Amino acid sequence: MTCNASQRPETSLGNRTLVRRCALSALLLFAASVTAVAAAPEKRQAAQETPAAIGGFAGGAKLQLRWELQRNVFTEQAPHGRTQARFILVNGDSRPLPPRGWSLYFNSMDGMPSGALPGGLLLEEVAGGYFRLRPGPGFAGLAPGGTLDIGYQYPHLLVKLAHAPAGPYLVYDAAPDAAMAIADFQLLPVTRLEQLDRGGSGAHALATPADTYRRNLRADVLPADAVPPVLPTPLQFEAGAGRLVLSGRPTIVAAPSLGTEAALARSLFPASLPAGGPALRLGVGTVPGQASPEAYRLTIRAASGIDIVGNSAAGVAYGLQTLRDLLPLPGAAEAALAEVAIIDAPRFGYRGFQLDVGRNFHGKETVFKWLDLMARYKLNKFHFHLTEDEGWRLEIAGLPELTAIGAVRGHSAKPGVRLQPAYGSGPDPRDARGSGYYSRADYIEIVRYAAARHIEVIPEIEMPGHARAAVQAMEARYHRLKAAGSKDADRFLLNDLGDRSVYKSAQFYDDNVINPGLESSFTFIDHVVAQVAALHREAGAPLRTIHMGGDELPEGAWEQSPASRALMTKIGLETTADLWDYFYDRVDGIVRRHGLFASGWEEMASRKTRLGGRNKLIPNPRFTGRGFSAYVWNNVGGAEDLAYRLANGGYDVVLAPVTKMYLDMAHNANPEEPGVNWGAYVELDNVYDFIPFDYLKNAGDAARLGKDGLTDYGKRRVRGIEATLFTETVRDAGLIDYLVMPRLLAVAERAWAPDPAWATEPDAARAATLHRAAWSGFVNALGRRVLPRLDLERTGVAYRIAPPGLLVDGGRVLVNHVLPGMTLRYTSDGTVPTAASRLVAGPIAERGTIRVAAFDRNGRAGLAASVEHR
Repeated sequence: MTCNASQRPETSLGNRTLVRRCALSALLLFAASVTAVAAAPEKRQAAQETPAAIGGFAGGAKLQLRWELQRNVFTEQAPHGRTQARFILVNGDSRPLPPRGWSLYFNSMDGMPSGALPGGLLLEEVAGGYFRLRPGPGFAGLAPGGTLDIGYQYPHLLVKLAHAPAGPYLVYDAAPDAAMAIADFQLLPVTRLEQLDRGGSGAHALATPADTYRRNLRADVLPADAVPPVLPTPLQFEAGAGRLVLSGRPTIVAAPSLGTEAALARSLFPASLPAGGPALRLGVGTVPGQASPEAYRLTIRAASGIDIVGNSAAGVAYGLQTLRDLLPLPGAAEAALAEVAIIDAPRFGYRGFQLDVGRNFHGKETVFKWLDLMARYKLNKFHFHLTEDEGWRLEIAGLPELTAIGAVRGHSAKPGVRLQPAYGSGPDPRDARGSGYYSRADYIEIVRYAAARHIEVIPEIEMPGHARAAVQAMEARYHRLKAAGSKDADRFLLNDLGDRSVYKSAQFYDDNVINPGLESSFTFIDHVVAQVAALHREAGAPLRTIHMGGDELPEGAWEQSPASRALMTKIGLETTADLWDYFYDRVDGIVRRHGLFASGWEEMASRKTRLGGRNKLIPNPRFTGRGFSAYVWNNVGGAEDLAYRLANGGYDVVLAPVTKMYLDMAHNANPEEPGVNWGAYVELDNVYDFIPFDYLKNAGDAARLGKDGLTDYGKRRVRGIEATLFTETVRDAGLIDYLVMPRLLAVAERAWAPDPAWATEPDAARAATLHRAAWSGFVNALGRRVLPRLDLERTGVAYRIAPPGLLVDGGRVLVNHVLPGMTLRYTSDGTVPTAASRLVAGPIAERGTIRVAAFDRNGRAGLAASVEHR
């Protein structure tokens, strides 16, 4: 695709393939200078003549590497802006970096052009976002203490530090398998005006403390008795007049079939309480007026204790989670529960969270943590993104290469040993984020853990694109067996070795696609589906669906594959679009043979066509009767109504729009905020404001023009909603907490509770008043009850504590926070506030650099905000 001014990553929202390709198709323009302090001539000559001198350089341990975004540049030729950046390489060794025989490898989420650089260096794309910098004939070496300054320009504005290079390491030609990580690598701060300038580009502006203050004014601080007592909001809530005193741990009465729920009930009350408290009765029965198996009735009475009845054990569990919400916070002065009668049931049967462990691996303890949090907030579908270009994370019996090769990233001079480094995982194959997988026993344990919490695990096996880990592993298997003389070497081969198709995937790969022209591809898929289904049966939680991928098949794939062309000729297919239909027709047949139905990304239910000279996705008429479940992420770049069109066309749909539900998106455009930004910036209120059945309601007339709404039939095809976390930038499990929480709580609210009154109110003024009241209730509940409970229960959830809003107003600084109830502390000398800093008790009158941060109940600080008050 061609990028134009309206399609740049920082100025408008486009689909993820387009946005990522902009960085490639507009290729980096290397400019500025490469300045080298060269080795002295006699030393340089010795290095060239003595191979031992090359090995004598200490390598990565003695190199210092910095990356800096220098400035944004606006010219007549580039009115929308370019970013000038540079590498700074310092030789801290006592020996020179030689003029030949080495390569500096790194990853980059943005594409870079191969070719010669000023100063004699060469930049080469190895594969995907994996690059190397090496000396060319004109490079003079780098003396001890010398600095190499490498400047270049991006043809667009670079805002997020997530796009900076990552994971650099050094390799010598003389020892091609001995990679040395550059430990002293840093990204320099982005704080100067020339670095932050957006010019007239139309790019998202930075979120200033004043902007944040004004945004926070959309909510009120509520009196304690007006804070909603339960989230997600229950269907019916009737408060009583009395109170049930918890004189001791409740006496739990439950049938043996509710043993898991009884254990959950016991866990809600501290062991320090004596025995002999009020009765807590659990049972499966009938919830009046509610057909959902997840419905429950909860009553608390001073005279009789606590009763929870569910239409199923799942309903009982959700009733217990509501009871947890109603309990006094740990350490409260009074241990008592207000009388209440609740009847509750979910709006959607599908309330999902997707975790990607392919890009960066996260172990089973992290998975358990998120399953616990999902259960706490009544989410019931765990979409387990197990395979990617950069990692295959599940042991499959009979195919050991999938994990021996496809689950390991690291440097290797030989092909077929392991996957290349990606997303900064570096050269060491023992890196815990680049390498790792779940054994069969691990996976069974995860499925059982989820089932005990009434959560269905939906595994995803990406295909036909995003499959490089599998493709590489199966090609290595083929070569190994062929060399051993096996006649069955190609049984699971996924790529046509004669394929000369030219394409680039969204992550710049040209070798990541499963080939539908090979019967071995379907043999592989059948084997994997059979093995995954067997794992679920062994776990005692039979699989109902498997997510079969489908997204981002790159343009040009299969077109020059002899195997695919032969198949097309044999069965009379005209285009690769027809070949796509053939592929998923076969996949659907495999899935059905194993007693499952197929799920996949929206492309699985779509067909690409042309309208007015532009690509357009339409419901694929071939599969409307197959029972496919389409997960729709694309609500940008002209596809704002795609989910609705697919539902109206007969597909079951899960709503996962990038501008609302993608929790890997950064909260705002500020460089220090982690996350990506190819699709949107997603603040807490963006998630909260999602209206599942009318998410274009507030988009304005122009945005709605020509877009379809949901028909009554289409509404019945919407299964639910899902929050998504892809992990390109998420190496630390703590960053999962930061990106997901508390935004996941807004997802839970939208998935469980009915539409709030503001969402359906036709009068704009009245809708605004209703919205303010509802939003105030939500953020007050989060800041004063829900998140403090996580803190005080020591759950280890390091949720995002947003920076405060600050506004200089005459002789004072006004301070607020998106979550009322957070503790705010400040300094006036520009230092970072600590848990011992002064409390914000109102407007700040002091002069100086006022810096304010919010703190949780355990004294953990969030990002600070500062203003000059002189």
